[in-house]
Order: sequence, then structure tokens, then C-alpha cells
Amino acid sequence: MRVSRRFMLFGTASAAILGAAVPGKVKAGSIKIGSDDDTKARLMKMVKTAFPHDFPDVCYARTCDAIFAGANKNAASAIMFTSGMNDLKAAGFDDMDDAAALAHLESIEGSAFFQLMRGTTVTTLYNDHEVWGILGYEGASFDKGGYIDRGFNDLDWLPDPRIDYL
Repeated sequence: MRVSRRFMLFGTASAAILGAAVPGKVKAGSIKIGSDDDTKARLMKMVKTAFPHDFPDVCYARTCDAIFAGANKNAASAIMFTSGMNDLKAAGFDDMDDAAALAHLESIEGSAFFQLMRGTTVTTLYNDHEVWGILGYEGASFDKGGYIDRGFNDLDWLPDPRIDYL
């Protein structure tokens, strides 16, 4: 099910109006997303489908926790994220195979829900030090004198180039 821009704007505006009308009742932390196991499993599948790697589940779990934290920042984000998760459930995302799940995610990639997941995953998953170790990234080199004297030309992970055109 595709989430329209009009629906997202209406939901955001409704949450803002509700928050202004009842300031003591709706607070940033009053709606908690990610407390049930089904939602956690659905988001984990979503992240793993969109960013398929052979990373341990704990790396993906930390990323999901960051996504939930972003969704719980305010009532509008919480409503938008809950709606997106409910749409995934209604579409049968939990039971889809990898190809169908990827196709479904491609169909909703323009939604604010998907963009929250994508943006948070890119900045969280690939900034995880355990992921750095798996990918072979040694981290920043500035405090160690830079890359020039620390293996800038080490290309042991590529085959030797053929130089037969000279």
C-alpha cells in the first residue's frame, strides 16, 4: 500500500493540532514505538532487506533502536512511523520472500516512513565500529598521521593490475 503525500501531510498536521490543543496530554515521549516484538522483527526485516550484508544481527538491532529513537522524537514522527509499520503489516511484508519484500520497499521508497528508515540506517549502520571491522575500515587516520604513511597504496585486496599496453 502506497502512502500518499496528502495522507502524510494530513497526519502531521493532525498531530500538530492535537499537540497544540491538548498540550498536557500529548508529549514527545507519550507514544512509544518499538516496544512489541512484532514491530521490532518487521523493522529488522525491512532494514536487512534494504541493506543486505552478512553483518551480525546485533549490528542491525542497534540500527533498529536508533530508528525507533528517531520515530519517538515527537508525536508526528511516531504517528507517521506507526502508520508505515501498519501498512507493511497490512501488505503482508512479514511473510514476503526477499524479492517480493525488496519490490515492496522500492514501491514505498518515496515515503517519509521509508526515508526515516533509510537515513537513520545509513548514518547508524555504517558508523558502527563492529561493521567497520567487518568491512576492513580502520577508522579515521588523522590522529595517526594521515593515510600517506599508513598504507595509502596498500591494495592487497585487489588483483595486481595488468600493464601490457605500454
